[in-house]
Amino acid sequence: MIKRLIVILFSLYPIGILAQDMTDSLRHEVLLETSMGNIRVALYNETPLHRDNFLRLVRSGYYDGILFHRVIANFMIQAGDSTTRHAKPGDSVGEYSPDYTIPAEIVYPRYFHKRGALAAAREGDEENPTRASSSAQFYIVVGKTFGETDLNHYQQLLDEQTHGTTKFTKDIRNHYRKSGGTPHLDGQYTVFGEVVEGYDIVKKIDFVRTDDYDRPIDDVRIIKATVVK
Repeated sequence: MIKRLIVILFSLYPIGILAQDMTDSLRHEVLLETSMGNIRVALYNETPLHRDNFLRLVRSGYYDGILFHRVIANFMIQAGDSTTRHAKPGDSVGEYSPDYTIPAEIVYPRYFHKRGALAAAREGDEENPTRASSSAQFYIVVGKTFGETDLNHYQQLLDEQTHGTTKFTKDIRNHYRKSGGTPHLDGQYTVFGEVVEGYDIVKKIDFVRTDDYDRPIDDVRIIKATVVK
């Protein structure tokens, strides 16, 4: 479970953030210049609400100067709380996101939680049965590889959590066995992009020292986020 991945959210997706044509062949890319190196992500056209929201936030400077406030080795790195821009050592972080949510756009099995997947954090199922996403908080998957026994176990969990609607395909099982990821999140969180350059930087961030609340001891900051394509 990733209970601490979720943030407290209210309201609905705001009017005025309009999705672009899903048939648009251009795949937008965003460069995250971090204090540990650059990460470039591509955004999926099949998740237009998440794509357009992320582009709007990047262009507004929302992510500039904020921290990767939650990092768990062999799992994921998370950012999106703009209050972390001025957080001091020891401050509680990770609770803020703008006051709206984005309807879930879970395009499974085409997009799953492979290594390097870019996905949206959200509030838990009890408070959020439609699995709507946080307006700003995102995570990048690191994960690990899994054997067949592990995947069978996670398939049983997914059957319970998604009422049998999320099934590992043969290709997805092979990917989790050979390349890795976080299979237990499939079908429950919106994956809206992927890392296309700088996955080595993602891994470096994923293994920094952290405190008891998974915040890096030495701040890891997004210096600037820029739409580059």
